[in-house]
Amino acid sequence: MNLIPEIVDRHGDLISWRHDLHRHPEIGFEEFRTAKVIAEKLTSFGIEIHEGFAKTGIVGVLRAGTSDRSVALRSDIDALNLQEENTFDHRSVHDGKMHGCGHDGHATMLLGAAQYLAAHPNFDGTVYFIFQPAEEAGNGGLQMIKDGLFDLVRSESIFGMHNLPGIEVGNFATRPGVFMASMDLLEIDIQGSGGHGAMPHLARNPINGVCEIISSLNEFARLGIDAQIPLAFSICQISGGHAVNVIPDKAKLAGSIRTYSDENQRLFEEAANRITDGICAARNLEGDVKYEKLYPLLKNAEKETKIAGKVAAKVVGDDRVTIHSDPIMASEDFAWMLNEKSGNYILIGNGTDSVSGCTVHNPNYDFNDEILPIGATYWVELVKEHL
Repeated sequence: MNLIPEIVDRHGDLISWRHDLHRHPEIGFEEFRTAKVIAEKLTSFGIEIHEGFAKTGIVGVLRAGTSDRSVALRSDIDALNLQEENTFDHRSVHDGKMHGCGHDGHATMLLGAAQYLAAHPNFDGTVYFIFQPAEEAGNGGLQMIKDGLFDLVRSESIFGMHNLPGIEVGNFATRPGVFMASMDLLEIDIQGSGGHGAMPHLARNPINGVCEIISSLNEFARLGIDAQIPLAFSICQISGGHAVNVIPDKAKLAGSIRTYSDENQRLFEEAANRITDGICAARNLEGDVKYEKLYPLLKNAEKETKIAGKVAAKVVGDDRVTIHSDPIMASEDFAWMLNEKSGNYILIGNGTDSVSGCTVHNPNYDFNDEILPIGATYWVELVKEHL
């Protein structure tokens, strides 16, 4: 690998920064300590900072030379509502919260790159370092945009990076076009009338309606969608009733829909309303459908994807970069930024052994410190290539 020696020499500092962030996880829009740490480090590097985007978002600005060209690099910074089960020294000190997706590592890699570039501004133009809150279901990226992110960040292109367990350390993967799925949230509330379990004919049982709706939606996801364009529909919550002999008044279901197609989104939303209306009418129930399009499709631009692949190959070698990776059914709110700016999102391997290969959003997950200098070097080389 062709890593920057000075970044490698500071590997211990990067690990210390990452472990500090891991010990103090903060969920979306509450990353006040995290933001303070990031702001203090950027300031110590001599980088201009702008705060207040989506409450806790930060943008660092570094200028060199005379060119008006620019590039933006983005990292997420929030943690998950998840109880950590790891026992190492840098485990979370906050019950019910942990960095279970590696955003502590993402922020550290970008800080490492910022430190190096500030000390060695061998580029001509402006670099924007975006530290985004609330990626985990909070739509922090969209909120930063609404708060005027791109009034400040006048970049031609924007780039993002995420770790992925199951990919070997030193490997990268990306693709042009659709790379990650959209994500929609579905909630359906059913109103019936309660009664005694011994006399169901005197009640209108909403639980039966929920069960039939779930069955019909699963059938539609299997048979009503073009099988060549995948759609993943998952029911994740069902609620209703408190006693085994009492028919409740209300019941509820909730779940998520992910797909690689805008058309599939439209079809499923229509089906959710149509199926709910039909089943409720047949059973004399009332239904309320809430369908929220949380994340759009993440689409990489051809030009920036070629640049990202070229830079990754420079860092780790051609044989370790997959430039036409399969798309991923997971979702990512960096998609909002890619809707506004041409750019690329790339995955960096977190490792494949029993520890580093533990999937994200798992109470035993931990970001692999071995890849910190790899990711930081990638960011630096990307700036050099772009500017």
